[in-house]
Amino acid sequence: MLAGLIGHGIGASLSPKIHEAEAKNCGFDLEYRLYDLPVDASKQDLSRLLAEIEGYGTLGVNVTHPFKRTIMEFLDEVSQDAQAIGAVNTIAFRNGRRIGYNTDWSGFLDSLRRDLPGVDTTCVSQVGAGGAGSATAFGLLQGGVRTLYINDVNAKLAGQLVAQLQRLFPDRIIEPVSDANTMLANVSGIVQATPVGMTGHEGMPISPDFLKPEHWLIDIIYHPRETLLLREARERGCQTMNGLGMVVAQAALAFEIITGHVPDVDRMRSHLRSIA
Repeated sequence: MLAGLIGHGIGASLSPKIHEAEAKNCGFDLEYRLYDLPVDASKQDLSRLLAEIEGYGTLGVNVTHPFKRTIMEFLDEVSQDAQAIGAVNTIAFRNGRRIGYNTDWSGFLDSLRRDLPGVDTTCVSQVGAGGAGSATAFGLLQGGVRTLYINDVNAKLAGQLVAQLQRLFPDRIIEPVSDANTMLANVSGIVQATPVGMTGHEGMPISPDFLKPEHWLIDIIYHPRETLLLREARERGCQTMNGLGMVVAQAALAFEIITGHVPDVDRMRSHLRSIA
């Protein structure tokens, strides 16, 4: 069986090890390939690659930054939640059709509930409005967040995401915020959903000087396991969570969609922690 991952700068991805190990534990062989495209790859490049992958007899692929939105126009069908989010991270090839899904939002929400049980989610701020940020914001609102502030270096992108979410959740307060730091003043939780802080993209999207011990903070990055922002937050007394739980939960659902086999999520989580 063949599967894979489409993205940019994915050479260090643990997805092949995660999926291939779980396939072996389920009793079948899976080859999981990485398709690393330039960040400025054209739509034609993406279309050609997708056709090439499908031609190999591939069961399906995962999709990551920065192609989760762009790739949607090359699909025959998109699940309702992926349509609502406006991003796809999993594609299944079935009977000549390409079907897109989003497992990020449910993976994020599952991880939040599992790893930070009982935290106050009434009012939350989020940095990042891209494909991953769209999914985490959707997950937060699905999980009951009443007020959500969203910041992105691309103010237009943040505004578009806010408008999209307001249509889906008309009873919530969802606002774009131009200053990532001042939006932290009256919130209980913070979600970091940008690439800033991951290996090769060092830095912090917000200043740790604005963090307070009563904040909880999630950084969806998992490589490195503790970003500089997470460390600063932990040292200030915040409850923190990295992206390991999210990546396992979303990968488990993607594995089932692509292969048709139900994985052991706890086994996948244990394996990832042993190699991350």
